[in-house]
This record gives sequence, structure tokens and C-alpha cells, in this order.
Amino acid sequence: MQFLVGTASWTDPSLVKSDTFYSASMKTADERLRFYATHFKTVEVDSSYYALPSEKNSRLWVERTPDDFVFNVKAFAMLTQHAAETARLPLAIKEMLTPEQKGAPRLKNPPKPVLDLAFKMFASALSPLRDAGKLGMLLFQFPPYFTSMARNFAYIAELGSRFPEDSIAIEFRHPSWVSDDRRRGETMKFLRERGFAYVSVDAPVSPTIVPSILEVTGPEAYVRFHGRNRENWFRRDIEVAERYKYLYSERELGEWAGRLKQLKGVRRAFVIFNNCYRNFGIMNATTMAQMLSH
Repeated sequence: MQFLVGTASWTDPSLVKSDTFYSASMKTADERLRFYATHFKTVEVDSSYYALPSEKNSRLWVERTPDDFVFNVKAFAMLTQHAAETARLPLAIKEMLTPEQKGAPRLKNPPKPVLDLAFKMFASALSPLRDAGKLGMLLFQFPPYFTSMARNFAYIAELGSRFPEDSIAIEFRHPSWVSDDRRRGETMKFLRERGFAYVSVDAPVSPTIVPSILEVTGPEAYVRFHGRNRENWFRRDIEVAERYKYLYSERELGEWAGRLKQLKGVRRAFVIFNNCYRNFGIMNATTMAQMLSH
């Protein structure tokens, strides 16, 4: 089994401003990605959640990284039933909206033709990564209000036909998907039958947060470390980075490393640190990579 360890984003503002990973002389996206790729073999693209990616950027990512580097790409907000920022929508989609929809700061519940076009544009934009063999998994992180019900199972099932060439990872934010043995069994069976990866998370402990269970439902495993800052998790008056302000101890990482090494029937496992506050994710990813290499 191959372990690919990295962080969720390589350009998080708090990381760039801290000068604790990139030197102050590194001013461009080109320099930062090339430097990041000398330390890690994978990264999770977070910017694609806020705005649809472009083929141009995908080509640049291919050019700036080694042949064996892998990008996991987070699905655009609209594709996971989140509201999308109207101002950041491409012209082709804006032209399909009503004046009322265009004037709203966020687009919620888009018409089916709009959603279909967004899916097609997202898939097309990743072609350079796909062609270069650098596209890892498409991460679909569903919102806390996306609960375990028939219509949501059906929505997930359609992803296979929308992305027939790609590997898909599913992250739930509502605990109903795994709230008891029956529901957990149904969810895992559903994902396993489609070859979708269940995204295991490490997060604060709360009845409203998906528990930190390790499950494998496909040929690849996907684990995301969100930190355990329970106090900040539910706050809305802070910057996003503050919510993930948590530095894992070596003991905590060691416990997870032991569990990951016990995985069976997995070709490769992506281990992604989303505690992107300053250089916390970088430090924890570096330590975890060392632990998994022994």
C-alpha cells in the first residue's frame, strides 16, 4: 500500500503570511507549488470549492509538479448542494440565470440545466490532470444539512455516470449516515457497490459531528484531519482558519498511523491534513509521512 500524505491547500492565507514554510522571497503561485511538491507527493485543491477550476490552471499544476505528484480536487460548492457565490460563477452559467438569481449574493437550488452545465465544466477543467495521470480523487464534501435519505442516496449515485473515468470520495458532515450500526452498514454497502471511497475524518467529538471512524469502501482510502478544536468548530465570528486551529500531538498522530498501517486490500491511502492554520497542517503532515514510512 502506498501512503500519500499532504495538506488541504498549499496557498492558505494564514500559511503564506506566516513565513514558516514558504520563505518571504516566494511571491508567486508557481514558486510555492514547486516548493510544496519537493516536500509532499499529494495535495488537496481547496480553491475549486469556491470557484469552478479552469483548464489553464490544471495545465499549470501539471507543469509545476513532478511526474508522480497527485492532485485531489474538492468539488465545486454547487455540485455538493452548497450555495455558490454568484459573483464567481462563469459567464456561461450567469447567462442562464434569472435577474433575481443574478442579483442574489449566493445561488441556492440551481435549476437542473445550470447544475448540469456546472458538472460538465468541472469535469472538463480537470482534463489536463486526468491526461497526465495526476488526478487522484474528486472529493465531494456534503453539507451538514445533507442527511441520510433516499433522494440524497440517489444524488450520490449519479456521480458515477457524471465522472465515469474518475475516482470519487464522499465526505459526510451529518452523522445520520453512520449514526448506528444499521445506517452505517447501509451507507458503506452503498458506497462499496459503486467503488466510492468513504472519507474518514478526525474531528472534534460532538453529537452533531460525524464520528472519527476508519472505513474503506474502495480500492483507495481517504482520511482528512480537521483538528479537534471543539470550541472554535461551532463559532461563526472567526476566520475559517481559526476553526481548524489545532496542532496534533505525536501521540495522536501515532495512534492514527497504527490504524492506517493495518488497512487491508487498499492500493493507496490519501492522508490529508485540513488543520490549515499557519503551518500546523504542514508540520503534522510531515510527521505523519515519517511515521507511515517506517
